[in-house]
Amino acid sequence: MDSMKTKALWRVMCCVAAIITFTSIISCSVSYKFNASSIDYTKTKTIQIADFPIRSSYVWGPMGPMFNNELKDKFANNTRLSLVRRNGDLKIEGEITQYQQRNKSVSADGYSSQTELSMTVNVRFTNNVNHSEDFEKQFTASQTYDNKQSLNAVQNELVTEMCKEICDQIFNATVANW
Repeated sequence: MDSMKTKALWRVMCCVAAIITFTSIISCSVSYKFNASSIDYTKTKTIQIADFPIRSSYVWGPMGPMFNNELKDKFANNTRLSLVRRNGDLKIEGEITQYQQRNKSVSADGYSSQTELSMTVNVRFTNNVNHSEDFEKQFTASQTYDNKQSLNAVQNELVTEMCKEICDQIFNATVANW
């Protein structure tokens, strides 16, 4: 009878040990946030984001403010950096260089059935804490819409999505480091 109690006690202890081990492993796991930054806040405290002018030959007026607000909001909502007008530890500037539409697909009757709207932004990034991370490059996003819709009917929604996508790309290239 004692050997049965010993075996039962041994099983309970093994189960408890397994649960403790499993809980420890889970609590020590690494967590990744894909919208989080990898900024060393002891060294980098401020960011300077200039308004991006539109330098494209084709222009839609609200696009500039939409992009500029989205970019500033992206950094304000996902970092602890203070936005400053000058002398930022990080500096982002550039211009919207291209906004265009082109036929994307052709229907059986030979007419365009979809149009692709695209936006390109040139970005100059300066890291005054670590100049080896400085760069200048272009970021592009595009959206497709059915030609049965007018551009005026879908432009606000499409430009909003392209601004978000480009701002995500800029955020990842400048402070996410992944």
